[in-house]
Amino acid sequence: MQVKSLAASPEIIANDGCRLRELLHPDKDPALITYSLAIAWVDPGQSTHPHALRQTEVYYIIRGHGVMHIGQEARDVGPGDAIVIPPGHAQWIENRGPQALEFAAIVSPPWRAEDDRRLPMPSRV
Repeated sequence: MQVKSLAASPEIIANDGCRLRELLHPDKDPALITYSLAIAWVDPGQSTHPHALRQTEVYYIIRGHGVMHIGQEARDVGPGDAIVIPPGHAQWIENRGPQALEFAAIVSPPWRAEDDRRLPMPSRV
């Protein structure tokens, strides 16, 4: 049985600017998995940088409220929501609530730095 504690995973600042702790990645853990799993936080009033991955990503909102942007679409999200982000689509999430927005990020195939491209913030009309 493999058990890994969130507290034992070092916190980093991800390419998109959120705080993140990677729980599982097949390149770093002995697990036979085909995805990576991280827990991420965006502080109140903040947002991640627009970025695009070559892989499919799923966000599962654990706590807080925000607005998820994928391409030209934007939608309010909150606890219990799962958001599928197709490969190659511009994406970012804004925290519009009073507490940290916490979410699980699952990337399949597993996240790789060379597949994560930061994009400019779109103009707002």
